[in-house]
Amino acid sequence: MTYCCGILVRDGLVLIADTRTNAGLDNIATFRKLHVFEKPGERVLMLATAGNLSVTQGVVNFLNEGFENPETGEIESAMTAQTMLQAAHLVGRAVRRSLQEASPSGEQASGVSFDVSLLLGGQIGGGAPRLFMIYTAGNAIECTPDTNYLQIGEHKYGKPILDRAVNYESDLYDALKIGLISMDSTIRSNLSVGLPIDIALLRRGDMKLEVSTRIDANDEYFRDLRESWSKALRAAHMAIPAPPYRGREP
Repeated sequence: MTYCCGILVRDGLVLIADTRTNAGLDNIATFRKLHVFEKPGERVLMLATAGNLSVTQGVVNFLNEGFENPETGEIESAMTAQTMLQAAHLVGRAVRRSLQEASPSGEQASGVSFDVSLLLGGQIGGGAPRLFMIYTAGNAIECTPDTNYLQIGEHKYGKPILDRAVNYESDLYDALKIGLISMDSTIRSNLSVGLPIDIALLRRGDMKLEVSTRIDANDEYFRDLRESWSKALRAAHMAIPAPPYRGREP
């Protein structure tokens, strides 16, 4: 399992992804799930992946190396898309191609699921930053200012925090902080999500990543954030009056 989230605000984009993958409690490994395709001054694409590892790695390889568009015969890659919408369609085709190679029959084998989901965010040329979610079938939905975040993987533990604390007008670094709190809440509640965490932050119009780094267990800021959030929750629930229902009958 995994947890990745993307947050779109007026000033830019934040993507956050854990790195844990496992096939049972005794087989845990670390794989990068946040991939960056960048040509400073021209484009920045960020791809977060969840689901079957062979399919998602195939998608990343196709985007890096390029593959043929069956309609035009041209070789397309992450560096050839002219708009973010074209990039989202390209990722959808890469998903279908990788899925066909991983499971030619289109069916599960030996109980293995080939389902995937991906987040694609970024900016190309003079276009605005955009954020998409791509599904196993290759279709996509786009993030909007009304619902300005998307999640994949084990999303239920981090969703309430995003619902309450972030909106399209949020500061870019506040969005990063809230996303990290959302990730911490998921890590605490689900053993299949874990450190290290990869983060990427793109400011609108910059055409290069402002932040691209990995957070591990020794990261001082993340340790302080975890402790501060726990203390804040304890203080908040202590400040709320006790329920007045003792001794009350229906």
